[in-house]
Amino acid sequence: MAALRVAGRQLSQHRGSGAPILLRQLFEPKSCTYTYLLDPVLETAHRDAQLVKEEAGGRVNTHCHADHITGSGLLRSLLPGCQSVISRLSGAQADLHIEDGDSIRFGRFALETRASPGHTPGCVTFVLNDQSMAFTGDALLIRGCGRTDFQQGCAKTLYHSVHERIFTLPGDCLIYPAHDYNGLTVSTVEEERTLNPRLTLSCEEFVKVMDNLKLPKPQQIGEPLGVWISGSEGGGGWELDFWV
Repeated sequence: MAALRVAGRQLSQHRGSGAPILLRQLFEPKSCTYTYLLDPVLETAHRDAQLVKEEAGGRVNTHCHADHITGSGLLRSLLPGCQSVISRLSGAQADLHIEDGDSIRFGRFALETRASPGHTPGCVTFVLNDQSMAFTGDALLIRGCGRTDFQQGCAKTLYHSVHERIFTLPGDCLIYPAHDYNGLTVSTVEEERTLNPRLTLSCEEFVKVMDNLKLPKPQQIGEPLGVWISGSEGGGGWELDFWV
């Protein structure tokens, strides 16, 4: 956690309930990776600062990919009771495997698991239950998307995943990606539906673009990527810290 810097912090009004949810966005500069902390209980700053140290829970992965270093092993040793969670379709080992449609509850809120393969076969997007936020991992980036040229990636599958599982969300749904290399922190479904230079193409054109990116081999290939969730069910509910 010490290597991360705060990239953003905001309160989001939960649709329907009027209850705010605290979102913190953190950034790891080496891999340009975002971490997200969703807190359903607005208490003191001291309590928030001690959150990761004091709470046990699980580490939920958006996907397992070969170009990022995960801290799950260390986190599990530091937080007794911590469990690892990942999509069953990832083929990766975990304490708990989740499926498309599974719900992860925290406090008054929940995250819907939406399968969004293509970057990898086991990619998932987590959508807040009022559809005001979506955590898209590498499937959908701000004005871009994850590469599909290694580890069982498929451009056609990714195109349909984004259009059918993410672009069907409300236009004002906030998009929080796993990475950004240009200093951007958040987008919306409507922005990406209309402005994403790759995903506004036809499927055939998108596949041609993705097949001809000629990207270099990832620097950290050989290590996985994930999402961290910490929390306790007593009193305040679950707190979620997304390492994507």
